[in-house]
Amino acid sequence: MKSIISWFAENHVASNLLMMFLIIAGILTIYTIKIEVFPQVSTDRISITAIYPGASPAEVEEGVIRRIEENIAGLSGVKRIDSTARESFASVVVEVIRGWDINELVDDIKSNVDRITTFPDEMEEAVVREIEITSEVIHLAVYGDAPEKTLKHLSEKLKDEITNLEGVTVADLFGVRNGEIHIEISESTLRRYGLTLGQVANAIRRSSFDLPAGSVKTKSGEVLIRAKGRRYYASDYKDIAVITKPDGSKVTLDRIANLRDGFQDSDLISRFQGKPAAIIRVFRVSDQNALDVVKKTKKYVEEIKGSLPEGIKIGYLNDRSVILKSRINLLMKNMLLGLVLVSILLAVLLNMRLAFWVTLGIPISFLMGLWLIPTMDVSINMLSLFAFILILGIVVDDAIIIGENIFRKQEEGLPPLKAAKQGATEMGRPVIFAVFTTIAAFSPLLTGSGMMAKVMKCVPVVVIFVLLGSLVESLMILPAHLAGGSHAKPIGAGKKEKRTSIWLKKFISGPYFRFLNLCIKWRYITLSISFFVLFLCVGTMNGGWIKFNFMPKVESDEMICMITMPAGTPFDRTAEIALKLENAGREILKEADAKRPKDSPSLFEHCRALVGVHMAGHGPQGGSVNLSGNLAQINIQLLEGEKRDVSAAKLVSMWRKRAGAISEAESITFQSELFSVGNPIEVHLSSDNQDMLIAAADDLKAELGTIPGVFDINDSFMPGKMEMQLKL
Repeated sequence: MKSIISWFAENHVASNLLMMFLIIAGILTIYTIKIEVFPQVSTDRISITAIYPGASPAEVEEGVIRRIEENIAGLSGVKRIDSTARESFASVVVEVIRGWDINELVDDIKSNVDRITTFPDEMEEAVVREIEITSEVIHLAVYGDAPEKTLKHLSEKLKDEITNLEGVTVADLFGVRNGEIHIEISESTLRRYGLTLGQVANAIRRSSFDLPAGSVKTKSGEVLIRAKGRRYYASDYKDIAVITKPDGSKVTLDRIANLRDGFQDSDLISRFQGKPAAIIRVFRVSDQNALDVVKKTKKYVEEIKGSLPEGIKIGYLNDRSVILKSRINLLMKNMLLGLVLVSILLAVLLNMRLAFWVTLGIPISFLMGLWLIPTMDVSINMLSLFAFILILGIVVDDAIIIGENIFRKQEEGLPPLKAAKQGATEMGRPVIFAVFTTIAAFSPLLTGSGMMAKVMKCVPVVVIFVLLGSLVESLMILPAHLAGGSHAKPIGAGKKEKRTSIWLKKFISGPYFRFLNLCIKWRYITLSISFFVLFLCVGTMNGGWIKFNFMPKVESDEMICMITMPAGTPFDRTAEIALKLENAGREILKEADAKRPKDSPSLFEHCRALVGVHMAGHGPQGGSVNLSGNLAQINIQLLEGEKRDVSAAKLVSMWRKRAGAISEAESITFQSELFSVGNPIEVHLSSDNQDMLIAAADDLKAELGTIPGVFDINDSFMPGKMEMQLKL
């Protein structure tokens, strides 16, 4: 270590080249590093989904789920299987053993599922895929007083144009029903022509498809032959021959049926600002920059706003670049503030030149860390920015310790070069141990398992690399700068010693020295006091005075209400409840605005209501979607936290009270957290007797409801729709 420090202190060119290399490498990395909101990692889970139209949950379980479980349970790499049976839908989630090749297991599961021959004939093909965290960056709401067909057509056009933008690859349409061609034939018409619906369906199926017919080799070359018969609109089906008589006359489809273009008969409504809407979700994929994707999307929207049909507007929602930019701005603000404070403090107490070179260690260490973190597949995201902010106050300590010791050696009369060598060498060992003890404290986070460990990996990687950068800067770069050239004068040479420096020395040699002697003289009392403070800290934690929360709630600028009605609830009733809760949310914001100063901006930004769907928000579970007519969700966007004087948590509490109890709902949950990792507390009950299990869950919920402060109690059991069973 001594030889390395001495060599760099003597070779100023090498030291400056190292410094310039780290600065340039870090700056270049800024333009190439991946920027995202949350780290995109594998969840180590595989999803198997299948649609079984018209089947009850019991039929789905017996005919689909049990078949899948029996065929994949014995595969190597499978840790756990969780299955859910809903009406017409089966979902099986496979948790993979840590370290197993998930792509290989996906292939094995797909092969086993494809070999199952006992699936019901009506079941659609099962879909096997790896579950990944989606990287949505912004949603666009196309809304207005217009028919659903118009909104969907315009949204599809906008979606295609957005994906054609340079740097934007993936976008999809959400919140609108899929198109469908409706062919309606009355019973009397079928009887008149002696037809069945199956015969008509077969005639339509035979007349609407593209058929490859091989190729023909000619003297001029080979020509492909293909019959084009695919039909896409209701008007294209009019001339399909349903009946062909012996005399050659035909009965076409338009003579016996009503044809029209429409939508699937599914329960789904989207509203934005109280008007019908279609949602375009824009994603960041691969190494794309989330901020660039949002910037280009917004720029395109601003360009085409003037050409939209009258009455139709485009609004932004769920813009995740806002919070990412706020964290970047916070980091830059804190870094700048740290640079200024460190410079002022060192300049006042020590020397201006020393203050400059020590302060320069902060950006050099950060740039080295920024240069290295992509090697560990870490991007710029919410968590890595948090780590940069966390390490900001630690990273400058090494340079201060070594710089101050070199300054002291020069004050004692040593030449600058010799002072730099001795000062850095003396403090090199304790600085190295200080850095490595901090690294050791963060290293266990790299060895965790599960999805959260993959997400949290950003924090220790950033801390470790920035601390190593601080070590390199303070031991290899700083001594050369403080030594100066071969003819350099000592720091502060020829200048009168500062009054603040004199005061500091008097304090160290006076009160501090006497206090230190006292502690050493009465060392057993000093140790006793130390252990007393330690036990006091442990006692306050074990006694519950200091609360523990693994993942503290981080408030967002959005209030969310999730509604689950009993299965089979009429869609109109679900929409009515959703509208009631939406109005309650708007009312409490109006009341809160009335209590604020008149010139204050409104707390309400915009509102989105989804009926027939639950969509997860931020975090590892973000992007998951559940569709059912008994579900609804209201998202109310608030004014930015920096501009409002009331917390989102308080507003959500007011919203919950205003909404009141809705006895017919299975569950209604309110939240305002930015990042959610699941329910705070879960109790798992299991039994072979379903009636006993349901009764036990109801009793437990009733008991939990009597505990003060416990709310939003629900269970995972959803009663099915009423069913009429016929026995012949």
